[in-house]
Amino acid sequence: MFTFSKLKFVIIIIFFSSCVNIAKKKSSNFTNENFYIVENINENNIISDITEIYDTNKMVFVKGGKFNFGSNIGLEREKPEREVIIQSFLIDKNLVTVKDFRTFVNDNNYITEAENFGNGIVYNDSTDIWQLVDGANWEFPFGKLESIALDDHPVTQVSWNDALAYCECYNKTLPSEVQWEYAASERGQKKNQLFYWGNDLVVNNNYMCNTWATGYPNTIGYEDGFKYTSPISYFTANSLGIYDMAGNVWEWCYNWHLPYEGNLQIFPADLQGKAQRGGSFLCNPNYCHGFRLSARSATSPESSLFHVGFRCVKNIAN
Repeated sequence: MFTFSKLKFVIIIIFFSSCVNIAKKKSSNFTNENFYIVENINENNIISDITEIYDTNKMVFVKGGKFNFGSNIGLEREKPEREVIIQSFLIDKNLVTVKDFRTFVNDNNYITEAENFGNGIVYNDSTDIWQLVDGANWEFPFGKLESIALDDHPVTQVSWNDALAYCECYNKTLPSEVQWEYAASERGQKKNQLFYWGNDLVVNNNYMCNTWATGYPNTIGYEDGFKYTSPISYFTANSLGIYDMAGNVWEWCYNWHLPYEGNLQIFPADLQGKAQRGGSFLCNPNYCHGFRLSARSATSPESSLFHVGFRCVKNIAN
């Protein structure tokens, strides 16, 4: 891990119309795969219900099926759209909270990568600069001198490796991109619109998810009520009962961020890493459409950022 004392570390911010991508803390984005491959199943093998008992207060059963994955009208990295058939699975209703993660840390004496490195990535809105902040971690996402994270907010400053360790501790894993998009789009039923609630971020004068309403660097709007993260379950869930599938924090996915089958483009360095979905409180239509159902982003698996969190899934087998 490079530090400012060893090297003049520069974080390059590249603005895309779908997200804000941050240069990686390490170059560990290595995979021999060329495409993100979805393992289709036979529709006859879809599990329609499960016999094991699970906590319905925490997880939702998502019956598998056929849907159109990706988007032909999105950014190049979202193309091509194609029909896939996936297996049923369980997914967390909510993002993993600070309280949840504290329990995991205390029970397992776990030390996050941000704690090992001694810093995390934060956007300083007063100076319009992204920077590594000493002491920034899951408890103090803005640094030790700033406020402690609230228990009912999504945990941030956790790397992909940290997130996977949490999931595996509870016999779960991170969602693949196809699982995430299938669940976010209500089993594919809302793929004809931008968001699971429709095509407008504001409905009847109500913000439907946590985003920066006016954006930066000139002004930071939080007409939705929150400048940074919001409590879980604050905004309306989709019809499956899953919350925060748009805005609040980007969500780590299990797979590498690779072109879809049939897409021959080579992703630039800033788009290499583990995939992320859902957008964050930083997103604004002026520069970032990360809260769209098909939008994608990526970050290196050891990076910890103040606007990235996660939720878990539990895969089901016959």
